[in-house]
Amino acid sequence: MKIYLDTCSIQRPLDSKTQIRIIMEAEAIPGILALCETGQLELVSSEALQYEVQQTPHPIRRDFGLEVLSKAASVVTLNETVENRARAFGQIGLKALDALHVASAEADFFCTCDDRVLKKAKNIDDLSVPVVSPLELIEVFK
Repeated sequence: MKIYLDTCSIQRPLDSKTQIRIIMEAEAIPGILALCETGQLELVSSEALQYEVQQTPHPIRRDFGLEVLSKAASVVTLNETVENRARAFGQIGLKALDALHVASAEADFFCTCDDRVLKKAKNIDDLSVPVVSPLELIEVFK
């Protein structure tokens, strides 16, 4: 099973643990990554994801993100198809980089901690990949 973690999911373990949801998601992500390392899941990356992580100003967060992405089994390159899909997703309200992530998610699940992306993705009729939170994703493995 292939999964695409967006930047906020990848970086969730480094977030301040001020809410129960953040604590639970911060624990879920290392579990998901452990399943990738054992071959039970396949991590998918993209050029958009690599770009965003490289732009992270905080060195610890950037290095952590790059380390996670180095474990990806495949990297989706930006091409005309991805860009056209991203433009369509942008027209329904996704920010440009979020739209690129969703358009690049050639996976069984797209995982995000961003409530705005989760909500907007529910309104995309022809979306081929389910958009889920880390907590929803781990429910699949119960």
